[in-house]
Amino acid sequence: IASAAAQLVEENDSIIIGSGTTTQYFAGAIHPEGQLTVITSALNVTQELLKHTNVDIIQLGGSVRRSSTSITGRYAEDLLADFYCSKLFLGVDGIDMSFGLTTTNAQEAILNRKMAMSAQKVVVLADSSKFERKSLGKTMDCNKVDIIVTNGMPQNCQRFFESLGIEVIIC
Repeated sequence: IASAAAQLVEENDSIIIGSGTTTQYFAGAIHPEGQLTVITSALNVTQELLKHTNVDIIQLGGSVRRSSTSITGRYAEDLLADFYCSKLFLGVDGIDMSFGLTTTNAQEAILNRKMAMSAQKVVVLADSSKFERKSLGKTMDCNKVDIIVTNGMPQNCQRFFESLGIEVIIC
């Protein structure tokens, strides 16, 4: 999933990366060409990207969630209003066709929604266990997603997402 998603990063791109283990692996798989600008709420993502001299990192500030080493809160949300990037790479805890994308923390769900508003495209990174599942905080409806990168999903989910015009990349 991480390697396939890294292929979507373009030369001299500006992107947003959400929190989670999948996004951490994604950050580690990025081999940027030219200059890359990354906005992130995840401290583990920042750590992965620090090895690249051609990556400018904008670390969002706010309250730190120990369980995910991610930042949430109003400061991070307010800062996002000043940016617009080509893509948001977002990890999720659940994707339910009728309810939408979810995460286990309500504050993180709000921040993820703000991230999506600051991006031209939303790319969801989700392993097969995330489909037909709900978590506490709703991030967005499924129709707000542009691309899903996964290692597999139920056929009914794939048909549903493709009917919405969402590109599905199965790796």
